[in-house]
Amino acid sequence: MKKNLYLRGLRIVEHTVFAVQRDLNNPSNKRSVTKTYYDPTFKRQVAYSSGQQVKRSILDFLADVIGEDRSPVTFNYKKTSDSELSNKEIWASCDPNYADQLLGGWMRTGVDASEDEGDEGEGKKPKQKKSDKVDLLNLKRRSPMSISALRPLHPLLAATNGENLTFDRSESQNQKVRVINSNGQEMSEDEINEFLTSNNRTLPLRHWLSVNDRVTGLFVFDIAIDLSRLFSVSTNTIMGDVEITSTTLEVLKEQGWVPSSDGERLICPAKRRAELIPALAKSLVDWHITSNQARTYSPQTTLALAISENASLIAAAIRADLNEEDMKRADPVVETFEGVDTFVSLACKGHVRGVVGAADALVQAEKKIIELLLDYDYEG
Repeated sequence: MKKNLYLRGLRIVEHTVFAVQRDLNNPSNKRSVTKTYYDPTFKRQVAYSSGQQVKRSILDFLADVIGEDRSPVTFNYKKTSDSELSNKEIWASCDPNYADQLLGGWMRTGVDASEDEGDEGEGKKPKQKKSDKVDLLNLKRRSPMSISALRPLHPLLAATNGENLTFDRSESQNQKVRVINSNGQEMSEDEINEFLTSNNRTLPLRHWLSVNDRVTGLFVFDIAIDLSRLFSVSTNTIMGDVEITSTTLEVLKEQGWVPSSDGERLICPAKRRAELIPALAKSLVDWHITSNQARTYSPQTTLALAISENASLIAAAIRADLNEEDMKRADPVVETFEGVDTFVSLACKGHVRGVVGAADALVQAEKKIIELLLDYDYEG
């Protein structure tokens, strides 16, 4: 089996929000502006959800499936004056015993040398050796899962629309009114009535909210999994990118982590892998973005999933073709052929012409991922 496994998922996103950024043209505007990028070929702004948000959604889903908390993080601050604090580097736990760290990777860098080092002597901090600093602070483990943004299958197959919202309680009898005068003092009921009467006006009970963006269309995501690194950490504690400290290395050995055949990596115990593999397979298939969807939830149903050891094949199995008669229209295509396994849900038939769906397609996709992950020789 090859060391790389590739997945492409096709989802239907229905009138929802899955990523929000500030309105860069008007920073004071607090409306939700969906993240977009410009497609130069079809000259359209298209919405997307970042790979970082997709990754977080997968790892959050994984934590729920296995019933374990996400790894802790340390927020560092430095006191710069009697009343001010500045943000410093956020530290990950860098502990592969946490599922999200093992599968998602980590990075923890140290503070500037000027902040940690000094001349040795009375009343001064001793100089910190470079090796000690690396052991304590500078750790980086690239995630074994490379995850793309959730983006349109084709620029012509997704759209972003504006939606006006209101806060309306005009029918309710349980209302309170609070008015502040120019001095910041709360006005009495008599003062409010006098103001409204003298100005011939009333207080509205319906507030219009600013325009909010909503996204609809067919979206895809791609995931590349490096199986040789999926359940392992490097034993290197000296040169280049150091993943774990020498102390953590010894602790992992005591916990049953075993050296790889070349001695360059420590392999996660088989029992732990057996716990994580089914949960990971389910998370890769069923993850969903829930943030920013309080008003406009969409299940983001998975329509199809392609699995292969060849990255080009998954791109061919789930794609969009320009319509031959109307070049301003794109048609979604889902196919299966040698070298790729494509699993098509019943819901896909409502969006892609000519497909044959199955009620248990996504269950079968999970089983296929589990099979491929179990078959890999991690120790070898």
